[in-house]
Amino acid sequence: MTPKSTRTDWTAHALAALPRADAAAILGRWKPKDFARHYQSWDFWRRADQYPPPGDWHVWLVMAGRGYGKTRMGAEWVHEKASMHGGARIALVGASQMEVRQIMVEGESGLLGLPGAKGLVWEPSLRRVTWPNGAQAAAYSAAEPDSLRGAQHHFAWADEIAKWPSGVAAWDNLMLGMRLGTRPQIMATTTPRPVPLVRRLAADPATAITTGSTDDNAANLPPDFRRAVRAAYHGTRLGRQELDGELIEDLPGALWSRELLEKCRVRALPKLKRVVVGVDPPVTSGGDACGIIAAGLGIDGQAYVLADDSVSGQSPEGWARAVCAAAERWRADRVIAEGNQGGEMVESILRAVNRSLPIRRVHASRAKTARAEPVAALYECGRVHHAGAFLALEDELCGLIAGGGYAGPGRSPDRADALVWAMSELMLGRAAAGPRVRVV
Repeated sequence: MTPKSTRTDWTAHALAALPRADAAAILGRWKPKDFARHYQSWDFWRRADQYPPPGDWHVWLVMAGRGYGKTRMGAEWVHEKASMHGGARIALVGASQMEVRQIMVEGESGLLGLPGAKGLVWEPSLRRVTWPNGAQAAAYSAAEPDSLRGAQHHFAWADEIAKWPSGVAAWDNLMLGMRLGTRPQIMATTTPRPVPLVRRLAADPATAITTGSTDDNAANLPPDFRRAVRAAYHGTRLGRQELDGELIEDLPGALWSRELLEKCRVRALPKLKRVVVGVDPPVTSGGDACGIIAAGLGIDGQAYVLADDSVSGQSPEGWARAVCAAAERWRADRVIAEGNQGGEMVESILRAVNRSLPIRRVHASRAKTARAEPVAALYECGRVHHAGAFLALEDELCGLIAGGGYAGPGRSPDRADALVWAMSELMLGRAAAGPRVRVV
């Protein structure tokens, strides 16, 4: 097509591929109404890989790296379906109600931020978005899978399904409610993680799958962001997953598997007879993360991971305050802090914030992976449970390799090490550790 063309159905990416002078010549012949129309048109802005797949699919899985444009794709798809089907009933399902609201509805790329979405009414108290033609979208939390029971829908947008705390249960309840209309459809968007739900959908030949990387959306991302993340994560396992959008299976020889962690997840806690906070202090100020894991011992004799309150980039006073806050929130009877790096200084920092903090300082004489092996065995025996989804912690656990080595995110498994200290205190006891852990 020559620059003299009077066409106005160009796409942004087709124009970007032309020489700058040719693109300028074409745009120079557009009228103000052409610019206004294109600004509000998703067809103008989206790339070829962001169109819905052809065919009579029931589930469309968009599995791509961060910044690919998954949220915009989901919001535009929902808006298109609602606009075309007056009175349609649509489900918006996220990892939590807060994420549905802040990302799927009110976010920059969410429903209310779409240039072409006019007349939408968002009622937070009712968790409902309404279109002028009567179509409605209801917000659901995957953390409450039973909330999807009984509800019926024509369409659904399931966002970040790899983060769903009760992924399979929530998905199954959603699927059972997809029974309105002649062609109910679900669009699922996520950064890939090898959790059971994602693996199941990716392996199903009936699932229509779109994959992509952060670089596919380079035109809409700040160059400094792309350079920084590529410099930090290019070629790493985390980069392949979070940037390139690869679904990477469990590491050979890993002490923990994704399937094992899913099996240990619980929704209800028994009465707890002990709570401790495990702490892996950072080596340098403002450097590595400070691992802070709260865990409890139930009256049933089982251990429960309660929270991951780890912090990164904090001063000594900053991470000490985070430790004290976690101990106070969970009413911990003991804070187990590793003293290899800094020795008495670690305890001094904590006591400077709270003199009455019940601290037990421990010294490690074995590598992190070796210390983790007995705790991994507790998981295998079904004696440890997670009261929710702790994705950063679980990524580190799945990066610990039997016999030594770490291939997870970050330089060091700080969260995982804090968990090991907490579980060793609750379930293994000082005697079981023998000379390997010295209590100071």
